[in-house]
Amino acid sequence: MKTKSREYSSPACILHEFKPGVRIKRVYDDPAAGDGYRVLIDRLWPRGLSKRKAALDAWARDIAPSPALRKWFAHDPERYPEFRTRYRAELRAHPDDLDALRERARQQPVTLLYGARDPHFNHATVLREVIDRH
Repeated sequence: MKTKSREYSSPACILHEFKPGVRIKRVYDDPAAGDGYRVLIDRLWPRGLSKRKAALDAWARDIAPSPALRKWFAHDPERYPEFRTRYRAELRAHPDDLDALRERARQQPVTLLYGARDPHFNHATVLREVIDRH
């Protein structure tokens, strides 16, 4: 995928804006210079969002929750603990994808983009935990 030029808030800000690691952010929020490598982690394209506005570097459909798990969870906070367990089990089938994100996160910021409304009870929080844990 093409590398996009990003604008910085100031030359001195480059050091803190590009601190390696994994962040999560709604795909509907405006892109920021500090986002680094922007990866959509939803299986479905976000409604009403153009590819240009999304400003993605990658779309990692394969590591999104399966349709069956997503439908079962339905973003119900009471089901979140069990969702975490089931989603982690699904992620075990994608070690190469997870390793690639971990390696990239060691070198530059990685922002996992999701479409869910709830910032706490969603698959991006689980995926960030899994990537950061290793």
